[in-house]
Amino acid sequence: MISLSIRTLRILGNIEGVSYILLLGVAMPMKYFFEMPMAVKIVGMAHGVLFIAYCLLLAVQMKANKWNLLFGIYLFVATLIPFGTFVTDRKLSKISAG
Repeated sequence: MISLSIRTLRILGNIEGVSYILLLGVAMPMKYFFEMPMAVKIVGMAHGVLFIAYCLLLAVQMKANKWNLLFGIYLFVATLIPFGTFVTDRKLSKISAG
C-alpha cells in the first residue's frame, strides 16, 4: 500500500513538472513574444493547482512513510526548479521499489 501512495506522488510530481516546463517554455514566451497573456493564465492556473496538490500529497506521504523533514524539504525545493521533479522521481522510485 505504501508503494502505491509513493507511486501516486511520483505520477503527480511528473505531471506537475511537465506543467512547469509548459508554463516556462511555452506559455511565458507566448505571453511576451506573441502578446497572448491568456496562455499564462490557463497554464499558470493548471500548474498552480497541480503544485498545491503535490505539496498536500507530499505532506501526507511524509507522515505516512515517516520521512524526515530534510527529505521533505528536498522534495519540495525540487518542485521550484525546472526538471527538479524528474530528478526526485528517480529517488522516489528507489524508495518504492525497496
